Amino acid sequence: MSTKADIFIIESLSPNDEGNGRFEGQVISHVARLHGKQPAYQYVRTRDAFEKAIKAFLRSDFRYLHISAHADREGLATTNRDEVSNFELGEMLGKRFADRRLFLSACSIVHKKMAADIIPATGCYSVVGPRQDIGFAEAAVFWPALYHLMFEHDARAMSRATLATNLKKVAMLFDVEIGYYARSASRKSGFSTDILKG
Repeated sequence: MSTKADIFIIESLSPNDEGNGRFEGQVISHVARLHGKQPAYQYVRTRDAFEKAIKAFLRSDFRYLHISAHADREGLATTNRDEVSNFELGEMLGKRFADRRLFLSACSIVHKKMAADIIPATGCYSVVGPRQDIGFAEAAVFWPALYHLMFEHDARAMSRATLATNLKKVAMLFDVEIGYYARSASRKSGFSTDILKG
């Protein structure tokens, strides 16, 4: 299926974040619209709603999936504390996620084991997200800045090299530890080492 260079955002925050209006996904949506994009945004509170949002994304022609949620190294949590492990996320995405990119705004979630759970199972281009805990304020400025740089460079596609360059710039500016793993046909694992650590 042909895809379009636009962002599908799924967000699931803690009740405290909800109550204080800390909706990072809405900020990203606004920045994307300033670039002439038409992002999709779904807020979910339960695992069931999260799975339905993933299915909606997979039925769509969006190329970029951005998930904003609380997490740890093992996986994500929804508003009502339902857990979605990295392995389960890979299963949910499946092969229909091939040739798309995953961006995760979630603490400490991107590492080698996580990439192993997602990239070979889906055939996606890449997974990007924090290697360590990240504060809400940092995330809320990091991601809009990254998408701005990417769309300003090329509104039709994200190349591996340009993504790496802009991730390094924004990570340095906001002092954020970001992991970036990409699909690799030449490696037995099926994915690269962390590109930003090279």
